[in-house]
Amino acid sequence: ANQNVYSLVYYYAVVFQDPNHEIFQQPRLELEITNVTDNVVLNCSSFTFIPYGSLLPGFYESPHPDGDTPVWCKDWSAVSINLNGNAGKTIRLFFKTADCTFRRHFGYAYLDVNSECSSEFVGAAYCQDDTAVNLTAPYGYQSYTWFNSTFTQVLGTQQTVRFSPIPVSGTTYAVEVVPYHGYGCLDTFYAKVVDTLTVASNAGPDVLSCNESPVPVGAISKPGLVYNWSPVTGLSDPHAANPFASPGLTTTYTLVTTHDGGGCRSQDSVVVRASVIDNSLQLIGNAIYCSDSGDSSKLRVHPTDNIQWFKNSRTITGARQTDYRVTQSGTYYAMLSNSDGCSIATASQTITIDEPRPGITYPVQYAMEGLPLELKARQFGDNVLWSPGTWLNTRTSYTPLFTGALEQLYTIRISKTGGCVTVDTQLVKTIKKVEVFVPNAFTPNNDRHNDLLRPLLRGVKQVNYFRIYNRWGNLVYQTTDTFAGWDGTFNGVKQSSQTVVWVFEGTGLDGKIYRSRGVSVLIR
Repeated sequence: ANQNVYSLVYYYAVVFQDPNHEIFQQPRLELEITNVTDNVVLNCSSFTFIPYGSLLPGFYESPHPDGDTPVWCKDWSAVSINLNGNAGKTIRLFFKTADCTFRRHFGYAYLDVNSECSSEFVGAAYCQDDTAVNLTAPYGYQSYTWFNSTFTQVLGTQQTVRFSPIPVSGTTYAVEVVPYHGYGCLDTFYAKVVDTLTVASNAGPDVLSCNESPVPVGAISKPGLVYNWSPVTGLSDPHAANPFASPGLTTTYTLVTTHDGGGCRSQDSVVVRASVIDNSLQLIGNAIYCSDSGDSSKLRVHPTDNIQWFKNSRTITGARQTDYRVTQSGTYYAMLSNSDGCSIATASQTITIDEPRPGITYPVQYAMEGLPLELKARQFGDNVLWSPGTWLNTRTSYTPLFTGALEQLYTIRISKTGGCVTVDTQLVKTIKKVEVFVPNAFTPNNDRHNDLLRPLLRGVKQVNYFRIYNRWGNLVYQTTDTFAGWDGTFNGVKQSSQTVVWVFEGTGLDGKIYRSRGVSVLIR
């Protein structure tokens, strides 16, 4: 109500896409300033941004659009609203952004309104013990021109003008500001420099820093003030008004604040209490072992006020002690907290407890004299060793080649990283020719003796087919599996005693095709 000579300043920044739709569909920013008391729109300070094909004044195109659609940006810009003669009236600032109405292209705006109830700018007030005065006009205009009070002398053309020695208190200066074309009004600000400035240093309230995590100290900065913190240890920026502090030990930080002219020295301090929890995790034993090896795993943390253990990110009920013995595979960690209110998680530790697998005896393999035979071990471990290495091209492969002329029994040691070892056996016999033998009768009564009708092969590396036909010539079974056989059922129904016909075709180790046929009796 007492400011009849007054300019309100607001600032805006814009980021939006230009998808090149119809103009009414484009992203936009609308600004409308209204004298509500008189119901008058202040047109000079009201306007609309709409991207449409070519850059608007003061905009630039982002080099990182993250796609094919251009992104336009406008850095912080100022708009001044001349409110001279409007003391006591209500002014409404209305801002509206809109995304693309056709699809999903974005439009963002960022706004800041000068909250000082004065049209005077930074530096208009100075300290009595200053040695210089820096007058700073509102930022974001295209150009600035400084004048003395009679506009007879140009004093500078930058946003800030510096006076040293200091002018007499009460001296008035003017600055003419020119906005970007079409977006704001030509305006003139006035500043009367007076020696009435006082500075109160504000280091902020005492705070707690947990585990050297950064915490804010100080307060929001004010233009024209200079900030210096000591000590600098643990501060993100010792010259910021509100840096982050992360000391390893409880520290008292002192903030000295002065005006940029050198005067009005003020001091304040803040205590940053450091509370550090040792969150190291110790593994006692092995992280990987076999369950039958006698090994074990125990995790240990340093004592603190509260401990909670987790497995695979889930709470382990009742596990609140410093030592935790692991009995199951999983990923473990502990959450530690103290009476100061600090908490921190330990690193994670993965424990793998492997279970042993029993050894088996593989079906006898038949090798033809003079031809290599590929042997195959079960592939569930991390490494394998065949013993002895006689007539094998390698001992450490799951599929070595046998080139022997005599019968040989092998043991296959399969090891896992957890320490479990399985020992299988493989007997290899040598033959002079390919042989296919099918029993002339079988008894599918589930007594584990002669329950399947299947071919017994020597020197066959691949079964092309093994087919069985009933007495009416119907196909009741077929397979290409070397070890599979017929269980005497057809479509889930047990077949009665009868004579069946079988036919076989396979590929021998020598690459030749072998065919055979015969009859067999199903006995119930």
